[in-house]
Amino acid sequence: MISSLAISAALRKRIADEAVKAFPGECCGLVEGTREFDNLRATAVHPTRNVAQTPDRFEIDPAEYIRLLRAAREKDRTIIGCYHSHPNGKGEPSDADRANASDEDFLWIIAAASADKKPKLSAFVYAAGTFASIHLVGRLARAKAAKV
Repeated sequence: MISSLAISAALRKRIADEAVKAFPGECCGLVEGTREFDNLRATAVHPTRNVAQTPDRFEIDPAEYIRLLRAAREKDRTIIGCYHSHPNGKGEPSDADRANASDEDFLWIIAAASADKKPKLSAFVYAAGTFASIHLVGRLARAKAAKV
């Protein structure tokens, strides 16, 4: 089970800035990275066009998803998840998020935005039909070699 996401301050700021820019609508994008045992590491975030028909939803353009997935694979990485903002200020998966989630072990970063506060990020992994909250960390601890 995935327990944490290592994501730099610069990537966190980029997501928060996108949420502010899109407010009162929702921003969205994809997170590129790697999986290291039970942890995820974000190496890049890619803002994408929100093609949803209503301002209180997000939908990533499928063509952009495929293009970014192919580009990530060329660097021995993959798309580990997505991010989007909740302009209602709630940093938890919405009913719409639950209805649209389907990829196992897929990361969801939510930027809880509001008119008067800096967006706060929270992270979840979708698995076995539910969202589980995971920790956001600056870096992953390195595994220590066993002493013999």
